Amino acid sequence: MAGELSFEKPLVELQDKIKELRRFTEEKGIDFSDEIQRLEQKSKELAAQIYGNLTPWQRVQLARHPERPTTLDYIQLLFTDFIEVHGDRLFGDDHSIVGGIAKLDGHPVTVIGHQKGKDTKDNIKRNFGMAHPEGYRKALRIMQQADKFGRPIICFINTSGAYPGKAAEERGQSEAIARNLREMATFRVPIICIVIGEGGSGGALAISVGNRIYMLENSYYSVIAPESAAAILWRDSSLGMRAAETMKITAPDLLELGVIDGIIDEPFGGAHRDLIAQAGMVKAVITEQLEQLGRLTPDELIQDRYDKFKQIGEFASL
Repeated sequence: MAGELSFEKPLVELQDKIKELRRFTEEKGIDFSDEIQRLEQKSKELAAQIYGNLTPWQRVQLARHPERPTTLDYIQLLFTDFIEVHGDRLFGDDHSIVGGIAKLDGHPVTVIGHQKGKDTKDNIKRNFGMAHPEGYRKALRIMQQADKFGRPIICFINTSGAYPGKAAEERGQSEAIARNLREMATFRVPIICIVIGEGGSGGALAISVGNRIYMLENSYYSVIAPESAAAILWRDSSLGMRAAETMKITAPDLLELGVIDGIIDEPFGGAHRDLIAQAGMVKAVITEQLEQLGRLTPDELIQDRYDKFKQIGEFASL
């Protein structure tokens, strides 16, 4: 189990012991089949106990797993004829946002998403999935083209937040996010958004104003990262676990609150355990929702999106 998390260590140790017994059996010719069988059963029971009772913080850890599938992974497996679009025609090309034109089962669509790196070098190039304003302007340019030519928009969300650096603020980070929110609300094509890992703050919201919002089972979607919330609430970022419990940021919580439309199951142990199976489950949801939204007129799509966000939360007149 590469990249195991802290709560997975008991399971990893047990599986390592099973491997050791098998290797010893092959090398020494001693039969440990009964002991191996017993440990394998114990391993299954322990895995069911761990993954069947995940805490919010453990889900956050899985959402951040270094081997978790990225937007480009899903693009490669779900779509064909992908043509990536670069640059915002104002400043430059932000590699933390990828997007372009592709085909889903032969039908043209527009795909956009946050992109994290696979290793240290790639993460530096992708700025760890934290977009600058030119990234959001690139996303908007691609979406405006989709709206012009009537292509459905599919967005994959996976960021801890928009990049908060000085240069990003100087180039209009807040304005870029706000513009995306306004423009996405008016597009006359279906928009499907899927949180595949982290869904942090305005950086996530900037490409998630959709007709349908889904979350992977072990992702999170929040106004702020748990550690940052803990730093504000209790002046201690190490209390991120407590914040995750309090903030209701997991998929089951947000489905109950009506913020999202559904949850996409993950393979046992997380999306990184079986990318092919995970991609299949994501594709099934996208295909089903595109079929449903395809029955709506452009005006009905806008109204559907408006009604969706209007019903989130509670309002009272004074």
